[in-house]
Amino acid sequence: MRTAQLRRWLVATSLFVTAAVGVTACGDKHGEGGARHDPARTAERARQVSDAWEGSAAARVWREGYFPLGDPVRLPEGTFHSDADKQAYQRQNFELRGSLPGAPPKKGEVRWRGGGSLAVPVVSARAAYEKVGGGSGPGPRLIVTGARLGEMTIHTSRGPATVPAWHFTIEGYDTPLKRVAVVASKLPRSPVKPAPDLTAGLWELAGLDTVSRDGRTVVLRAHHGSCDDGPGVDVLESGDNVVFSAWFRNPSDGPCTKELRAKKVTVKLDRPVGDRMLLDAFTGRPVPYEGSPGSRSSSWS
Repeated sequence: MRTAQLRRWLVATSLFVTAAVGVTACGDKHGEGGARHDPARTAERARQVSDAWEGSAAARVWREGYFPLGDPVRLPEGTFHSDADKQAYQRQNFELRGSLPGAPPKKGEVRWRGGGSLAVPVVSARAAYEKVGGGSGPGPRLIVTGARLGEMTIHTSRGPATVPAWHFTIEGYDTPLKRVAVVASKLPRSPVKPAPDLTAGLWELAGLDTVSRDGRTVVLRAHHGSCDDGPGVDVLESGDNVVFSAWFRNPSDGPCTKELRAKKVTVKLDRPVGDRMLLDAFTGRPVPYEGSPGSRSSSWS
């Protein structure tokens, strides 16, 4: 019989998103947080998601494909030289003052450190450039003078992998900015449907930020409102997967501006992630990586 332990660990850090959309009564049933957090119902939903994925065809597709779970961008060594350059990167303000290579090879090889490889489509230098430098707003800019096809390492659902990457030459920097040049595999259809409503106060996670080197600490990005104590995350661990259930802590009962914010949440696991899947209880799907500008893989869109 499979075993699972349910624990809650929460360390909220810096606010990174705010979207104001109106005013509501925050603590009522249909307010900012929907239904209040119900630990028993949350655990029931998490077990449903965990059981549905364990041994499923979708899980097999996940473990055989290329699904990045780390930042597809590697910044030049020693960045940034100035606050202006940092601001330009964060705003994706780049300017091309050179030519980019033409059509790349149709396929590139993903090679896993633990063994195995997979041929996947390669994107053009232009497409990769637009992922990191699609901004056209005012302010400072990073100047790109050229690019070449090379490699980089990235964390994936199957562990660390070496993948083709475009190396962009940045004016004023001795080392390139690298951006993954291969397309992620198509996500499998989830074996479980999303939660039908805000059952038990659950909310969709904003994304995965980092996994520690030892695999025991996972940093997530979780939503919360403007009149609560921040997000909480429950954890259900099994031998096959880890299910995260996000909710609002202590929502206010009074009137409140209806804003959706997000904070980083640090979750401590009983044992390393290893090759276990990281799942969102609300969506019933793997938690997508969401880090630097232009970082979300096309497979999650």
